[in-house]
Amino acid sequence: MSTRDVTDATFETEVLNSEKTIMVDFWAEWCGPCRAVSPILDAIASENGDKIDIVKLNVDDNPETAMKYQITSIPAMKVFKGGEVVKTVIGAKPKPALEADLAEFLA
Repeated sequence: MSTRDVTDATFETEVLNSEKTIMVDFWAEWCGPCRAVSPILDAIASENGDKIDIVKLNVDDNPETAMKYQITSIPAMKVFKGGEVVKTVIGAKPKPALEADLAEFLA
């Protein structure tokens, strides 16, 4: 399973009300590091689809959610469990570093 998009309108249903652990990638089209980290997140999503869902939220198209979670620099990734943020990762990182950040959710 690869990543999918969420919006201001679907965020509550798809992220906050989810039974699963969800990582939200806050990104924008113009952001080079966001584009660099995207295939890495797709790979993590497809390898760990049973443990974590990864969704993307375009901050330009969905300013309400980005503001609510005080996204000031992107890429920013927040892990949600039971509607709460349990982990924040800022910046593009290589796959091993991201997997290390997410180890507790991928175990």
